[in-house]
Amino acid sequence: MFEFVCRVVLFCRELSQDPSVVRQIAWQLADAVTSAGSNLEEAKAAYSRRDFASKNSISLKEMRETLYWLRVIRRCGLADPETLRPLIKEADELTAMLTAGMKRLHTVGIFFLSVATLRSF
Repeated sequence: MFEFVCRVVLFCRELSQDPSVVRQIAWQLADAVTSAGSNLEEAKAAYSRRDFASKNSISLKEMRETLYWLRVIRRCGLADPETLRPLIKEADELTAMLTAGMKRLHTVGIFFLSVATLRSF
């Protein structure tokens, strides 16, 4: 994730050279991708399962936003398609990985909740 975030930040630096609305989009993209990366880093040091799930959830939401801004940039023709293609592909893969991880956390969480509920009877 870290390398991807760095590539997108460098892409945003290039994109933000344009003084129009493109600069705002570049900043939005930079905000989303850096938040996704930093929340994933914070999840590594989570103090509880709930904290871990929360940080991963935020990271997933921010990756979805990252993917959204990359698609807007592509659709509006704001950057070279050849530059965007690998970024969109990797953002899509990271989003899928985070989604799968959240589904697994949710399933495991339900299992533990169910076991705890059964034990209380």
